[in-house]
Amino acid sequence: MKLTILGGGGFRVPLVYGALLADRAEGRVTEVVLHDLDDGRLSAVARVLAEQAADVPDAPTVTATTDLDEALTGADFVFSAIRVGGLAGRADDERVALAEGVLGQETVGAGGIAFGLRTVPVAVDIARRVARLAPDAWVINFTNPAGLVTEAMSRHLGDRVIGICDSPVGLGRRIARVLGANPKEAWIDYVGLNHLGWVRGLHIAGRDELPRLLADPDLLGSFEEGKLFGVDWLQSLGAIPNEYLHYYYFNREAVRAYQQAEKTRGAFLRDQQAHFYEAVTEPGAKALDVWDRTRAEREATYMAENRETAGAGERDADDLSGGYEKVALALMRAIARDERTTLILNVRNRDTLSALDGEAVIEVPCLVDANGAHPVAVAPLPDHATGLVCAVKAVEREVLAAAESGSRTTAVKAFALHPLVDSVNVARRLVEGYTSVHPGLGYLK
Repeated sequence: MKLTILGGGGFRVPLVYGALLADRAEGRVTEVVLHDLDDGRLSAVARVLAEQAADVPDAPTVTATTDLDEALTGADFVFSAIRVGGLAGRADDERVALAEGVLGQETVGAGGIAFGLRTVPVAVDIARRVARLAPDAWVINFTNPAGLVTEAMSRHLGDRVIGICDSPVGLGRRIARVLGANPKEAWIDYVGLNHLGWVRGLHIAGRDELPRLLADPDLLGSFEEGKLFGVDWLQSLGAIPNEYLHYYYFNREAVRAYQQAEKTRGAFLRDQQAHFYEAVTEPGAKALDVWDRTRAEREATYMAENRETAGAGERDADDLSGGYEKVALALMRAIARDERTTLILNVRNRDTLSALDGEAVIEVPCLVDANGAHPVAVAPLPDHATGLVCAVKAVEREVLAAAESGSRTTAVKAFALHPLVDSVNVARRLVEGYTSVHPGLGYLK
């Protein structure tokens, strides 16, 4: 089975390859093709993968190419983890937004919109090529903003594109762990959009254990989200929000923390990964060791500004191991081998959430089998969550319309309608700022 990884020179690719090395079952991936526009990044990552596979018999073969059509032809699965504009682009997204006093995070607020406007045209081109060159392939999308990009690609690939994210997985794992349960045995009632969802129940042996957690302040305050959001606020919500909702519920504090930080997250990662790609190619360097050290630092500093604002302290050691690669492998196995499972995924809504139309991509538990991912019926969201989901989905639709039409006016509308952008004039200045620093947004007229 052939897996093509778009963004194959990306830093997180070894996580995916490591999961593939651990899979020894029949029908596993035997061929991996890395695609990236940068030869140097491809060479660096290929060195890490070679060291990972050094003592593994029958490891999947790895080839690298800068030719997209060559990479896609004959693929069974396509894992898309591209970053249009690179980490320098992410740093620019943050800087332009923060100068206007609004959030520039890569998936939330102004930064997410800017990233989406750059990424959607490229993702749509990829979707069209997949439809032409590998019509039977399944696309697993991890490219951010994951829900928005998955919806853009679904207009050309239908249900054969599925978005994944590690945030709901990590959240469910933490809740189960603090309740003393095995995460693999828990049913997580989670619903929303990517980076905008809530756990409303966690069922173990048919019993919802979330009320027990919410009723116990000591237990509730003992894990990441309890520390991040505060016990009182979680009890008021009656649910556990995805960590990214901290940007909404504590927006002023988050913006101030990012403005005061020595470096934004994007600038930190830009510099860190530049050092990684340089260090890994030095003569005698142990590429896998360099990657391991870099990954550990990256994970430990994740959402550091938010945790500092909330006084949440350091991340727990159990939360530093990643997780999206395990979701990707479980998804591929379920489809390729009909190993039925349940995963929280980004898929088309159909009639799952009545507040949204059937084509809207949402993030919910899905039953996965050889025919793909099927969203599970969920109870309606409370009004406050429904309002936020509908508002952000409306913004995503404006981003898609702007990317398709090239309309600058529609792009301004997308920014202005976002709940975290509080002025039409700010929206206009954001579009001016982003088009001035991103050549890829030159299509907006």
